[in-house]
Amino acid sequence: MKKERGNVWLGVSGVVMKEGKYLVVKKKYGGNQGKWTFPAGFVNPNETADEAVVREVLEETGIETTVQRIIGLRTGVIAEEVSDNMIVFQLEATGGRLQAQEREIAEVCFMSKEELLNDQQTSLMVPIFMNEKEEMLYDQLNPGDVFRYTSYKLFDIR
Repeated sequence: MKKERGNVWLGVSGVVMKEGKYLVVKKKYGGNQGKWTFPAGFVNPNETADEAVVREVLEETGIETTVQRIIGLRTGVIAEEVSDNMIVFQLEATGGRLQAQEREIAEVCFMSKEELLNDQQTSLMVPIFMNEKEEMLYDQLNPGDVFRYTSYKLFDIR
């Protein structure tokens, strides 16, 4: 996968709320394996970023959505070699049925803010994009050594 994407990556993530709860997944692989995180994935060559986030959320969770707005950006450099960028969108659930994609996702559910903030398995990005922080730029974060980031920043643009 890394060779196909070259040294500049563009990913997307979707923050979906329904009845006061957030749509989250536990990935079966990667640095966020076993952690609650927002559905996310890469933009394909034949799609726009907004199309990609709707596709990724549907594929990973079974939930149909529409894009509301962009709420943030994660940007980093992995091992001083790969520019890893992710646009974070706010989405509205419009239908579908909650179902984890078997290949990539261990669990999918809607969780309250309190449940996520109190769970040790919640990823670094989740509280920030639940609007739990006051800053707009987070540049002193380390999402974990497993990612091998040599530079890492989150921008909350709300």
